[in-house]
Amino acid sequence: MTHIVLFHSILGCRAAEREIANTFEKAGHTTYLPDLFDGKTAENYDDGFALFRMFDRDQLVDRARDALKSVPENAVLSGISFGAGMVSSLWADRPKMRGALLFAGAAEWAKELPRDLPVQAHIAKPDPFDDEAYFNEWQTDAPTQNLSIFRYDKVGHFFLDRAISDFDKDATKLCLERSIAFLDRLDDKDDVK
Repeated sequence: MTHIVLFHSILGCRAAEREIANTFEKAGHTTYLPDLFDGKTAENYDDGFALFRMFDRDQLVDRARDALKSVPENAVLSGISFGAGMVSSLWADRPKMRGALLFAGAAEWAKELPRDLPVQAHIAKPDPFDDEAYFNEWQTDAPTQNLSIFRYDKVGHFFLDRAISDFDKDATKLCLERSIAFLDRLDDKDDVK
């Protein structure tokens, strides 16, 4: 069993995040879903960015750190878009983490990451918030040699969220299958030790 901390998107902690968490739970993995926005949610990206501006970024990072205090040190860090950004703020705090699982965005690298840290990312192609040069540079600069990036052609940014126009059923199914296989491999790897 792998423990996962899934940080929500800029839209807040909504049904989409709970569905992803439930999928991981059904596959036998324990999932923690911190709500960094105090229960506030948005229905579209403009409102999501307005919601984000209601908080101080350092305050949000502190909330994310507080959420990690109750989970095992080897928990997988995961995030959706804005949540992937939260992961980037926490890399250095979690030297024993098993891996990272990113959706709809990348996490800025930390130099101290282990070279064999498993990282898997699932990103739309093209992505409306970052250009291809950004993702190419991100991949080139990865301190880990254990990076897998899956791109999903012609889908919306947060294609796993059935409540918004970004949703793509087939991409969601494939993404979640790949994610569970990744988590299962981390679990198997730990069992060997």
